[in-house]
Amino acid sequence: MLIRILPELGHFALILALAMAVLQAIVPLWGAATRRPLWMAFAQPMAWGQFLFLVLAYLSLTASFALDDFSVAYVANNSNSLLPWYYKLSAVWGSHEGSVLLWVLILSGWSFAVSLFSQRLPRDMLARVLGVMGWISSGFLLFILLTSNPFERLLPNVPTDGADLNPLLQDFGLIVHPPMLYMGYVGFSVVFAFAMAALLGGRLDAAWTRWARPWTNVAWAFLTVGIALGSWWAYYELGWGGWWFWDPVENASLLPWLAGTALIHSLAVTEKRGTFKNWTVLLAIFTFSLSLLGTFLVRSGVLTSVHAFANDPSRGTFILALLGVTVGLSLAIFALRAPRVQSLAGFGWLSRDSLLLINNILLVVMTVTVLLGTIYPLLLDALGLGKISVGPPYFNALFVPLTALLCLFMGLGPLARWKRMPGRELARRLGGAAIVAVVVAAVLPLLYGGSFSLGVTLGLLLALWLALSLARDIFDKARRGRFDKTRRGRPDRSRRGRLGGLKKLTLAYWGMVVGHLGLAVTIVGVAMVSHYNVERNVRLAPGQSVEVGGYQFAMTDFRERRGPNYTADTATIEVTRPGRASFTMQPEKRFYVASGMPMTDVALRPGLFSDLYVALGERLDNGDWSLRIQLKPFVRWLWLGALMMAAGGILAVIDRRYRRMPRRSAALRTHESIPPGTGAREGIS
Repeated sequence: MLIRILPELGHFALILALAMAVLQAIVPLWGAATRRPLWMAFAQPMAWGQFLFLVLAYLSLTASFALDDFSVAYVANNSNSLLPWYYKLSAVWGSHEGSVLLWVLILSGWSFAVSLFSQRLPRDMLARVLGVMGWISSGFLLFILLTSNPFERLLPNVPTDGADLNPLLQDFGLIVHPPMLYMGYVGFSVVFAFAMAALLGGRLDAAWTRWARPWTNVAWAFLTVGIALGSWWAYYELGWGGWWFWDPVENASLLPWLAGTALIHSLAVTEKRGTFKNWTVLLAIFTFSLSLLGTFLVRSGVLTSVHAFANDPSRGTFILALLGVTVGLSLAIFALRAPRVQSLAGFGWLSRDSLLLINNILLVVMTVTVLLGTIYPLLLDALGLGKISVGPPYFNALFVPLTALLCLFMGLGPLARWKRMPGRELARRLGGAAIVAVVVAAVLPLLYGGSFSLGVTLGLLLALWLALSLARDIFDKARRGRFDKTRRGRPDRSRRGRLGGLKKLTLAYWGMVVGHLGLAVTIVGVAMVSHYNVERNVRLAPGQSVEVGGYQFAMTDFRERRGPNYTADTATIEVTRPGRASFTMQPEKRFYVASGMPMTDVALRPGLFSDLYVALGERLDNGDWSLRIQLKPFVRWLWLGALMMAAGGILAVIDRRYRRMPRRSAALRTHESIPPGTGAREGIS
């Protein structure tokens, strides 16, 4: 009996979650405005209740997939009785309705985490943060119930079987990529809520940035991993070996990542120096707004892409209205509050402050560049002014020079001092690194490829510049620690003395080092795979062979096999290279029975320094098969660098400064005063 009513149970849980989200949005904010502790305390139980009911709704939909309940329209359209169980579980977010449910579930999970791990926040601050997140949840729960209900029934005409999940999505990538991406997208709602809470409470000092920084870093790390997983998934799943196509939906995830990167650095400056306050708040609004814009692009039907989920204009109109209300209200609050903020700290033109500001500006310019290239064709089409296509030539022509400038200033930043620094001293500390980077970057292409390549040299130069500047900074800090350990300024030559400076370095510092090195590794991967990629389209039959890039590829067998819900033509390719052991690769051409769609399953031989990539194409007239064979050097470095960047963000989060947040004092429990030591003079005047 319970199985039959699971969809109704999930639908009812969504309604209850909406009711709690509305209460979470209204009561705590009103309590903070009127200084009523009981009303402010309402925020936490409502956040917990909303999360509980959304978990119940999600589990109800998951059970409907697992039990093949094809009376539910969403299950009938995205599953099949032959679909493997692990794809049935991931099919829950394989299309529009379920993906929005996952989006809201993750949002409620972030609210639950904030309510659980922010007990030491000022009571009114926590109430405002959770209240703002309640408003966001309310909007998206209304969106689900009014336009995207995943529990709609197909009664009384229940199909005997489902239409099956899109074959492109029947992959491990679907299991890991969307949840990671959504964790990043939705996670930026937390810093947005903190910024709005600081504006509403009139406490726009450096303290709120310290509370918001860990949440921002975690969201950014999730988004970084999500983008990397999407790139990796497209690389092997689509069959053409590309890792980034500047697809509009790919850009939709890159936009908040770029803005979020600027936000992380701006938060650091605001916390450390009390400057960039208005800029930091504006970046928080901008970053979350871009997350909502990405949601609109994917689900509005304005884009035609393998990544897009929906094509219902009413859904796009709803999300566009939600985006407009969110951006409009937040900017209105900012316009009212921001002019009252003043900062007493200053800095010179050559300082870490100014270099971070330049990097922030460059990241915002890069964001605007990608944004214009993404939405400009959509605006022209919507206004009836014609259709144009903006592709890789536009993005590469603008994005590559901006990235080069960004890396230049990133190399200078760690060695510069706050406030001001003599240019001669900075040049002395980085002169050696610059010379080594130029020489090595010019020589390595000659040794690897046998000829000079400007593109590879530029990429290696930027990567070496980042790595060597970090190495010089670590060396200087370790050397400084040796002298600090002695009474008369003599160096301590013991092992303990040599490591004295390194022991003083915080996890936040090491997080910065790992993150910047991750960018350097990614740049090496981009430069190498873009210029040394070898690709050939060949035709083979059993018994034939071909040589590509020093490897011999021989088709030794060809057979048909049956999978759980598909049939496949499988080629066995034996790969040999002089002086190395041979191995086999088995690319496939699959035909999915329920949907009638063909799919290519690529054969990969991964390696740290090179991938072998074989994709089986179509059967030709004489019985031969077409194959695409590629050698992709250093392609794994793209995703290794992204994982390093995400690891750097997590290292910064677990720094002990953020594990030892100050306890709430009497001054923090009400709105009446600003706590001492948190920049009261730099707050709202």
